[in-house]
Amino acid sequence: MRSTLDIVSDLAAQPIDRCAVRSADVQWSYRDLFTAATTVAGQLQAHDACVVALAADNGPVWLAIDLATQLCGATLVPLPGFFTAEQIAHALADSGADTLIADPRSPFARSIDAGTLQPLDDAANGLQLFRVRNAGAADMPAQTAKISYTSGTTGRPKGVCLSQLAMDSVAESLRCAVAELDVTKHLCVLPLATLLENIAGVYAPLRNGAEIIVPSLQETGLTGAARFDVLTLLRCIDRHRPQSLILLPQLLAALVTALEHGAPVPPSLRFVAVGGGRVSPALLERADRLRLPVYEGYGLTECASVVALNTPAARRIGSVGRPLPHAQLEVDARGEIAVAGPAVCGYVGGSYVPTRFPTGDLGYVDRDGFLFINGRRKNVFITSFGRNVSPEWVESELLEQGPIAQVAVFGEARPWNVAVIVPTPGSTANHRGIQAAIDRANQRLPDYARVGDWLCADEPFTASNGLLTPNGRNRRGALWKHYRWPIDALYDSKLGRTA
Repeated sequence: MRSTLDIVSDLAAQPIDRCAVRSADVQWSYRDLFTAATTVAGQLQAHDACVVALAADNGPVWLAIDLATQLCGATLVPLPGFFTAEQIAHALADSGADTLIADPRSPFARSIDAGTLQPLDDAANGLQLFRVRNAGAADMPAQTAKISYTSGTTGRPKGVCLSQLAMDSVAESLRCAVAELDVTKHLCVLPLATLLENIAGVYAPLRNGAEIIVPSLQETGLTGAARFDVLTLLRCIDRHRPQSLILLPQLLAALVTALEHGAPVPPSLRFVAVGGGRVSPALLERADRLRLPVYEGYGLTECASVVALNTPAARRIGSVGRPLPHAQLEVDARGEIAVAGPAVCGYVGGSYVPTRFPTGDLGYVDRDGFLFINGRRKNVFITSFGRNVSPEWVESELLEQGPIAQVAVFGEARPWNVAVIVPTPGSTANHRGIQAAIDRANQRLPDYARVGDWLCADEPFTASNGLLTPNGRNRRGALWKHYRWPIDALYDSKLGRTA
C-alpha cells in the first residue's frame, strides 16, 4: 500500500494541478501543499527537530506541517486547543517534544511557561517555531509517527503512539468505503488535532485527490471542547458547499434540531459521518426524515481511529456498521470486542499494545456482519440482586425518548437503578412527560435493567463543567461525585418508606 505522502507527491507532479486545500483566505493546489510541506521539513531538519508539537487552529498550514514531519521523519504531537495549561505541559514533557510550532500571540502559546520555550528565527507560514528547553527523550516505539493524546477520564492525557502505516491503512479503508459517492470536497468541522478528523477528514480525502476545506474553528462554529453555534456551521456549509463532513453526536443533534426548526437542509451533502460517542437510533431516524445522509461509525485512538462504518451500501440503524477491510473483530465470551490488524504501536512510557487489542467495549456482531456496541466493560455495575448492567445500554433506550437529551444511569449494589436526566432543550415535557418517557424505555428492558427512579440534573453535562469528555461521553466518576448525595437521598427516601 502506498503512503499518503507518496500519493500527495504524485498529485503535486501532475500537469493538471488540482486544488488540495482551501480556507477563507488561502487556496493551495497539491503542488502548493507539497512545496509548503517541503519548506517546513527543511526548517525542522535545520533545527534537528525529532518530536514536533503542533498547537494551531485549523488551516492549510496544519496539513503542510503534518506532511512535513512525514517528509523529515519527525514525530508529530498534535495538541488540542481545549487542553488546559497543565495538560499541555504534561503532553510536552511526556512526549519529549523538542520543538513546538504555535501562534505566539495565541492564549495557547502564552499559557506555556516562557522559560520552557526558546523562539527560533524560522516561522512556518505565520506560525512560530520554538525550541523546547530541557526536553528529555521519551520511551516510545521506533516507528512512532504521531502521538495522539486522549482526553481520557482524568485530567492527565495519555499518549497513544501511532505508526504512519497504521494511519494510512485506516485512511485507505475509508477511501474505499465511500468511493461510490465520488466525494471530491470535504469540510473539516472538528479540530485537526482530533485523530478522527485527521485520518478521515485529511488523509482519506488526500488519498482520493479531493479538495479539503479547512476554515478556522470559529468559522465552523466550534470553539473549545463544548461550545458550538449550529447557525455558524450552517452558514459555513452554505458558503463552501461540501459533499462530506464529520460530526460528533452532540453536533449532529444540534444540526438536526436546527433543520427541524426550519433551517434548509444543505443540498450538497452526500455523506455525514458521526462518531466519537453513542448515537441514539432515534436521532438517526430524525436525520433520515430530513433526508440528511448520516452514517454512524466506531473507532478508537488505539486502533488509529475508525474500525467500523455504516455506508450507503451497508447501513443498519442501531449498529456502528461493518468492520472496515483493515480491521478484524473478535468478541469473547464476556462480550468484549477485540480488534486485530494495523493498530497502535503502544503508549508513551513503554507500555505496548498486543496485536489483538481488547477495546474494553461490549457488543456483538449480527449474522449480517454489523457491529453493535452495548457499553464499556469497566462501566458495568452489579445490582444488589447480582445482575450485571451496562449503563450505556439503558441510557441508549432512554435517549430514544424525545423529552430526554442526556442521561446517566447508576445502580451499583442497589435494588433498582436511578437515572440523572437532562431534559431536551425547548421540550415542554413536565415531570409526568419525563416519567412517561422512562416508562416507555422500561418496557424494552428486562426488570433488572429498568430505571426505578430519577432526578433532574441541575445543568447539562458538558466538557467545560467536567461531566463529559470532549467527544461527548459521560464522565461517570465526575457525575457520580456530583450527584451522589441526591441519588443516595432518593434511595434512602424510598427504602425508608418501605422498611
